[in-house]
Amino acid sequence: MSVLRMIYLALAMWGAIHPMYYFVQWFSEHGFSLGLMVEAWHANAASSGLVWDLTIAAIALTVWIIAEVYVRRNWLTLVAIPATFCIGVSCGLPLYLFLRTRPLD
Repeated sequence: MSVLRMIYLALAMWGAIHPMYYFVQWFSEHGFSLGLMVEAWHANAASSGLVWDLTIAAIALTVWIIAEVYVRRNWLTLVAIPATFCIGVSCGLPLYLFLRTRPLD
């Protein structure tokens, strides 16, 4: 495995674990309420801007993945879409890059 692929994999793992630490803290403090979490995301203009930034990035990444799958037929890369929306862009993007750069047989 190349050094670049190892970096992508490490970033995907970091992007899954590090943000989850804060989500777990928040859920332990406030309970499992997605409505309250979405409300907290829009607590002020700065956090709303960040939410929209990440939402647009997630949609752009999804479009890119689908377009690439259509051309390259690398079906495994589709797992980056649920990773993006269920975990976050910080996991989905490096996971996609990791999967995209794998040698095809």
